[in-house]
Amino acid sequence: MNKQYRVKKSNEIEKILKEKKFSSNSYFSVYKRNNPETSHFRYAISVGKKLGNAVIRNKLKRQIRAVINELNIDLNRNTDVFIIAKVKILDISYQEMLKQLEYLFNKQKLIKGEKND
Repeated sequence: MNKQYRVKKSNEIEKILKEKKFSSNSYFSVYKRNNPETSHFRYAISVGKKLGNAVIRNKLKRQIRAVINELNIDLNRNTDVFIIAKVKILDISYQEMLKQLEYLFNKQKLIKGEKND
């Protein structure tokens, strides 16, 4: 996914957190904010130092980005998403990570083609 789909500035991340539209499970917290200033989906990923050294954290971020690419996310929505990885993520496989993030994105109504009530 192109870098244009990433939220980089800390003040933008703070705006996402202030809106407090979130869902979480044992592995992730996903915060969402509708952003009329953008014309497409954007995301930011946070992997804390408690999860391991830089090599492990970067691997987790790459895997999360791959999951986002793999999911059928509605990229035309002007939505910003902030994903926080929790410590338990170290115990799961890539397929489980995909399933857990898909569940949270469905809950946030970010995946197109799903029946979201």
